[in-house]
Amino acid sequence: MSYNMLLGQAGMLSFGHALYFGLGAYFTLHAINAASAGLFFIPLSLMPLVGGLAGAFFGLVFGYVSTRRAGTTFAMISLGLGELVHAAALMFSFFGGEGGISGDRVYGEPFFGITFGPGIQVYYLIAAWCFVCMLAMYAFTLTPLGRLANAVRDNPERVEFIGFNPRKVRWMVLIASGFFAGIAGGLMAINQEIVTADSTNMWRSGSVLLATYIGGTAFFYGPVLGAVVFTLFSVALAKATAAWPLYLGIFFIAIVILSPGGIAGAVAAHAPVLKSRHRSALLARYLLLLVPLALLIFGLVLLVEMTYRLSGHTVSAQSLSLLGLDFVADELGSWAKALGIILLGGVLLRPLLRGAKAVWEDIHQERAEAKGGQP
Repeated sequence: MSYNMLLGQAGMLSFGHALYFGLGAYFTLHAINAASAGLFFIPLSLMPLVGGLAGAFFGLVFGYVSTRRAGTTFAMISLGLGELVHAAALMFSFFGGEGGISGDRVYGEPFFGITFGPGIQVYYLIAAWCFVCMLAMYAFTLTPLGRLANAVRDNPERVEFIGFNPRKVRWMVLIASGFFAGIAGGLMAINQEIVTADSTNMWRSGSVLLATYIGGTAFFYGPVLGAVVFTLFSVALAKATAAWPLYLGIFFIAIVILSPGGIAGAVAAHAPVLKSRHRSALLARYLLLLVPLALLIFGLVLLVEMTYRLSGHTVSAQSLSLLGLDFVADELGSWAKALGIILLGGVLLRPLLRGAKAVWEDIHQERAEAKGGQP
């Protein structure tokens, strides 16, 4: 959601947003270690603010440089800054080098028996901060600065004509975004009690970009949906197959092609259907589409898994069993069966898609007639 303040609200594509997350995590863990040593005392529940302030500070510093340009130039500058911070994290002792830094989140006297030692207590701390930050970010969208960010995204020239500086608007949005990214980094440091250079690398920035776009950048709740889907791939699916990044890439391509507005965009597009008399017909078409889609997905999974077994990147056996069917990666018959399943799914999918498209046309016609009948 912090990243979507840049991309969705201000139209700033960043390839280095993880630097604010990572720096927030580093500073939070250093503050935890200092508090544990008795140098000062800050309750652990307020430690994420240290990360937030660190993120905002570096947003102030790096944003002064990067927001001087927009579009592709801003994206490239953000990429360079992200790689710069990642390299520094591997070199300087403040970051602990490749081993990173670690700490102990349990310090001070318990507060009503809460020590934040058990994981469940940390879970509720993270959930509380997440809820508060979501409310704050939603409130930000309603402020004049939030509205100006939307205007800069849509037409920066017009914003300049009415007396505002688009560059300063982008800069302030970046500072606010860095603040919330730093809080997220601080929560990660509290949860894992270790921070390494991986928290600032390109993969971290790319994963945030993927999750935000999958969920939908044009909607406030879009990144939430994207984060859920991304976690399902990177955690749940990763337990079943090592090829989960490939499935994530295929899913991302499908979202870009079929629903450029992300999952939230697809949900919003179906909102008028609830009031249409054709909703039952459309639901029936969608239920029928599940059969060919299941065949296509099943066939695709077979191809991916057999290819992965032949590539030598896995220690799994050449054979695999899915839904009671046995397939062997180095047998031509198994490949023929997988391709046959995909072909069958494609043949069944085409007429059903035409039927669903016809129902959508009826819904659009109904909406047009309703609008035409209004005074």
